[in-house]
Amino acid sequence: MKRIIISIILIMILLTSCTAQKTSTEITSVDDLRNGSYKIGVSATTDEHTLVAKEFPNSEILYYSEDMGAYISVARGKIDAFVFDKESMEVAVQNGLKGVKILEETVGDSHISGAAFSPVTEIPDLENKVNTFLAELRADGTLDDMSRRWIYEGNDQMPDIDVPETSDTHIVVGTTGANMPFTYYVGPTLTGYDIELAYRFAAWMGATMEFKVYDYDGIIPATQVGDVDIIFANLFVTPERAEALKFSDPTHIGWIGVMVRDTTASIPELQTFEELNGKRVSMLTGAPFEELVRSKAPNVGEFSFFNNNPDMILALKSDKTDAILTNNAIAALAVNRNPELALFPESLQDGVFGFAFRKGSTERDKWQEAYDSISEETKNNLWQKWTGSDDSAKVLPEQDWPGTNGTIRAAVCDTLEPMSYMRDDGQLVGFDIEMILTIAKELDVHVEFTGMEFSAILSSVQAEKADIGAGSIIATDERKESVDFVEYYPASFELVVRGTSSQSGNAETDGFIGGVKESFNKTFIREDRWKLFVQGIITTLIITVSSIILGTLLGFFAFMMGRKGNPVANAITRFMVWLVQGMPVVVLIMILYYIIFGHISIPGVLVSIIGFTLVFGAGVYNMIKGGVGAIDNGQTEAAYALGYPDKKAFYRVIFPQALPYFIPVYKGEITSLIKATAIVGYVAVQDLTKMADIVRSRTYDAFFPLIAVAIIYFILAAFLKFIVGRIERKIDPRRRSEKDILKGVDLE
Repeated sequence: MKRIIISIILIMILLTSCTAQKTSTEITSVDDLRNGSYKIGVSATTDEHTLVAKEFPNSEILYYSEDMGAYISVARGKIDAFVFDKESMEVAVQNGLKGVKILEETVGDSHISGAAFSPVTEIPDLENKVNTFLAELRADGTLDDMSRRWIYEGNDQMPDIDVPETSDTHIVVGTTGANMPFTYYVGPTLTGYDIELAYRFAAWMGATMEFKVYDYDGIIPATQVGDVDIIFANLFVTPERAEALKFSDPTHIGWIGVMVRDTTASIPELQTFEELNGKRVSMLTGAPFEELVRSKAPNVGEFSFFNNNPDMILALKSDKTDAILTNNAIAALAVNRNPELALFPESLQDGVFGFAFRKGSTERDKWQEAYDSISEETKNNLWQKWTGSDDSAKVLPEQDWPGTNGTIRAAVCDTLEPMSYMRDDGQLVGFDIEMILTIAKELDVHVEFTGMEFSAILSSVQAEKADIGAGSIIATDERKESVDFVEYYPASFELVVRGTSSQSGNAETDGFIGGVKESFNKTFIREDRWKLFVQGIITTLIITVSSIILGTLLGFFAFMMGRKGNPVANAITRFMVWLVQGMPVVVLIMILYYIIFGHISIPGVLVSIIGFTLVFGAGVYNMIKGGVGAIDNGQTEAAYALGYPDKKAFYRVIFPQALPYFIPVYKGEITSLIKATAIVGYVAVQDLTKMADIVRSRTYDAFFPLIAVAIIYFILAAFLKFIVGRIERKIDPRRRSEKDILKGVDLE
C-alpha cells in the first residue's frame, strides 16, 4: 500500500509540476533552504544535526550512517540537501560523483581538526612539542602550502621528508587511511595531508616513526590504552572526544557545506513502474527476478540476460535494453561513472547481501557469529570506502594473521565493482573481499580467492569447488533452497535506466577522434591496463598451444589404435568422438570442472586444457581418418611390394600422401580452437576475453577493449597458422628429395 501511494504521488507530481518538486530542483543558495521546508540529511556520527536544526528550522532532518548513501540520496532527489564537511564533499565530486553540486556558501562556524594524544604516551611533553611544531609551520606558511596542494589542488605527491632511520625516540602514529585528502592510500602507500604532517613532525623531532591504521571507531580506544602515541587523521574536535583525549592546536580548519541536486544532471527517462510496461528489462544470468519486476510492472515486454555487468551496462547505453536490474551498490557506481544513465526513482525490494555456503555447512554459523561481532561503524566505513569514488583508498589489508585454523577457498565474481572485481594489477578487490578478510581475521583463517562469472559462483559452492561464494549476491528465498547464507549487509534491488541531460557529452565537444583517444588511454595506458591484456594473451596461448599439441597426439593415437579394424578400439573411439563433438564446448568444460573434477582441487587452466584437448583430439581423429581414407589402397600394396613393413608403409607412403588432404582443415581447426577458448571464464580462468571484460568493468567503455580483443585473436590465429604452414612446407611430399623418398628401399 505504501508503494502504491508513493507511485500515485509521484505521478501527480510529474503531471502537475507541483511547487515542492520544482523548488527541490532549483536550490541555488543556502537562503533557499532557509526559506522553505525541505528534507535535509546529516551524518549520524557528527554534530551537524544541531546546526541544521538551528539554521533550517522548517526542514526535516534525516540521518545517514555513511556519506555515500547520502550523496546518492541527493542525486536521486530523495533528500533535498546534505550538510557535511565541504572539502570531503568537493573531493567526492572531483573524483567522479555525478548528479550533485556543492553550494558556494557555508553554514555555521568553522570546524576544527587536531592531533590527539595518548594519556599514557612515554614521549615527554608531547602536547607542547606538537603545538610548538604547528606554530612554526603556521608562521612560515607550510600549513597554507599543504592545504593548497592536498585540499584545493588535489595533488597526491608526497614531498621528500628525511625521517631518521634510528633514534632514541620512536613515535607510533594512529591514522585511518580512508579519508581523502587527509589520510588515504595510493597503491600500498599511505599519503595525504595528515600523513605529510606526521612525517614532518617526526623529522622535526628527530624521531623514528611508524603508522598504525584503524577505523575511526577503534582509533580513540587504541590511543587511550597507549597503542599509539598520537593521532593524525583529520579528527574533528568534538565535546565528547575532548573528554576522552587531549587535542593539539588546530591542524586544519574546515567548513560545513551543503550538497544539493545538480539540475543539469541526467534524470531518468522512465520514472514510474507503469512506464516499464512493454519495455525490455535485463539482468545477470543466474539472477531469476522476473517475477519481482512483474510484481511492479505486470506487462513488462521481455527479459534478457547477460553474463557480466559491463555488457549489461553497454546494452543499456546502446538502446539494446530499456532498464537493468542490479543491486544498490553496483547501480550507484554505474550512474556515477555514466552521466547518461540514471537511477529509477523507486527501489523494487529491500534485501540483504549474503555469503553463500553449501547446504548444511558447519562453517556458516561460525562466520555469521564472527560477522555479528564486528562493529557497525567498521561495516559502514568499509561500505563507504568501496562504494565511494576515491579509488586510491581501495586497498585490501594484508593477511598477516597466523591462520592457525587453516585456509578456505572463496569463489567471487570478478566484474562486479564495487562489491568484487579484478583491479588493473590483477588483484581481486572489493567490499565483499575485504568483508571476508575482516571475518577471516576474527576466525584466524586464511582465504584463497578465485574470480569467475557471477553465474558460476553458487555452482562452485554446491559442487564443493569453493567453501564460500561471494560477489554481490542478494540472499533470496529461492537461493536459500540451494545454499545457506551469512547475511552481512543491507541491500536493495534497483533499476538503472537511461537518463536525459541538458549537458552535451564529450562526443560533441571532442569529436570522434578525441573520443577514440580517450578510449585508448583508458583501455591501455591508464594504470598500465595493457598488462592485463598481456596476462590474458599468455593464458590464452598456454591453453591453445597445449591443447593443439596434446589434442594432435590424442587424435593420432586414437586413429592408430583402431587403424587395423580393432572392433573394441573403434567402438570406444567412435563413442567418445560422438560424445565430445555432440555437446557445446562450454558445457563440456563445465561438466569437467564441476562434476568430473568436482571434488578435486584442480586449476581452471588445466581443466580447460583437458577439455579443449578432447575437442581438438576428436577433430584430429576425423581429419586423419578422412585423409587416410582418401588414399587409394593400391598405394599400400605398392609399399608392401617395395618391401616396406606395415608401419613403415603407413608412415612413409600413406600418411605423407594424406597430409595435403587434412592439413588445410587442421589449420582451420586451430582458428576455431583459439576462438573457442573465449569461454574459459566460466571456470575461473582469466584469459584474453576475460581480461577485456575486467577492463570494461572498470572503464565502462566498449570500443577499444572489444576491438583490441578481436585484433589480438586475429593475430594469434594467424601466427599459429603460419607456424603450421611452415611445418606443412617441410613435410610436403612434393617437396621431398628423391633420396628422402627412396630412403630404406632396396634398389638392387
